Amino acid sequence: MEFIQPLNLAEALEAKDAHPEAVPIRGGTDVMVGLNFARSRPAAVLDLSRVEELEEWGLEDGLLRVGAGVSYTRIIEEIGGRLPGLARASRTVGSPQIRNRGTVGGNLGTASPAGDGLPPLYASDAEVEVVSTRGSRRIPVADFISGPKRNALAPQELISAFYVAEAGGPQQYSKIGTRNAMVIAVCAFALALHPESGRVGTCVGSAGPTPLRAEEAERFMRGVLEEGGLWESRGAIPEAALRRFGELVAGAARPIDDVRGTAEYRRHSVGVLARRALGWAWDEYRGVRGAA
Repeated sequence: MEFIQPLNLAEALEAKDAHPEAVPIRGGTDVMVGLNFARSRPAAVLDLSRVEELEEWGLEDGLLRVGAGVSYTRIIEEIGGRLPGLARASRTVGSPQIRNRGTVGGNLGTASPAGDGLPPLYASDAEVEVVSTRGSRRIPVADFISGPKRNALAPQELISAFYVAEAGGPQQYSKIGTRNAMVIAVCAFALALHPESGRVGTCVGSAGPTPLRAEEAERFMRGVLEEGGLWESRGAIPEAALRRFGELVAGAARPIDDVRGTAEYRRHSVGVLARRALGWAWDEYRGVRGAA
């Protein structure tokens, strides 16, 4: 196995161009599992841990641009107020040691349906920036993740960053696992309120071949909020509408039976998570004391 360690992004892109088969590694929280258990034996590994350009974040053209090497810990501490849903998801990832090493860029590269960092990006319409020696391009996250552990990267490309709007309203993320911490999600749900556009963004995690937008549920709730004038009045969402929202989210899931849970359990649980997440986010929007 060849080990390549570039010192900057330009060197990394040249190395990837010369070795398109090389597997990128930065935090290693997914890649090293495969290597340690002999599930993969790549011909070359491209270590990106010294590429400082991937660890930068800032505002660009009105959006947050977050480098692929920004760790979960830094997202929580430095960007949590701007992206509360992603920060909530980041807090559920592994142990402090894993959060110090792991990155959302790694979640994007791995493209696992259970990646905790992915549903908040879907709920907020994020875009993924990929680069090569030929230039860069931006891809909507829902198009970037093409299947279970498959993405739209060309062999010579690397993930450099993701772009996402700062939260314009409350955001939520919750998941169910076999224990309270350091666990892969049995199912998960992310939600983002977008008051400026009158939308509710959603995403189901770990209950389909990829993270899934619950588009019918989004359209339903948009109609409820508009017809009731609830964005302006900040009135309560009727309980029947919350239940129907949960049912529609559950209907959007495409779960399977596996060692972590049955399809039936996942579908039911996603509906419960969705109903609660919307209730918590809406209470926060209304300014209800003690809102989650």
